[in-house]
Amino acid sequence: MNVELKKWTLEDKEPLIKLCNTIDRSFLSDRLPDPYTNESAEWWLNMVKENEGRKGVFREIVVKDKIVGNISVEQKDDVYRKDAEIGYSLLQEESSKGIMTEAVKQICEIAFQELDIIRITGLVYEPNIASRRVLEKNGFILEGMMKNAVIKNGQIFDLCIYGKQK
Repeated sequence: MNVELKKWTLEDKEPLIKLCNTIDRSFLSDRLPDPYTNESAEWWLNMVKENEGRKGVFREIVVKDKIVGNISVEQKDDVYRKDAEIGYSLLQEESSKGIMTEAVKQICEIAFQELDIIRITGLVYEPNIASRRVLEKNGFILEGMMKNAVIKNGQIFDLCIYGKQK
């Protein structure tokens, strides 16, 4: 399957809104607005435009000319500035097809090339086995576990800390 990572543009507002209102949020941060509005999309796309290639790499995941997901690597600040955090989401009907494994491979290559970083961190809720496998298939190592670190939908989860070195 051909997986393409394309830069987000301001013209992608409607597909972004649809994507963010369709994805499964079970293992995503609560900072993602719900519902995802026109204003949310405009704010995010403008932030991406400002920070692309400087503080992060932000891509739409495209399969057969359809946006099926979102992926980014965002560089941290202060003493953590040589590290960046990866985040991603995929439409549920597209899962288990190898799409995200390929997208993570591609975004890591781009991030290590474009950003002044030496590592990428992935934070995954312990029961999210699919996401953990995606990182592991891409050479991320489980570096630690923060016990009872996340609350999502009233449930407490451990947080897995994965790292990939340049």
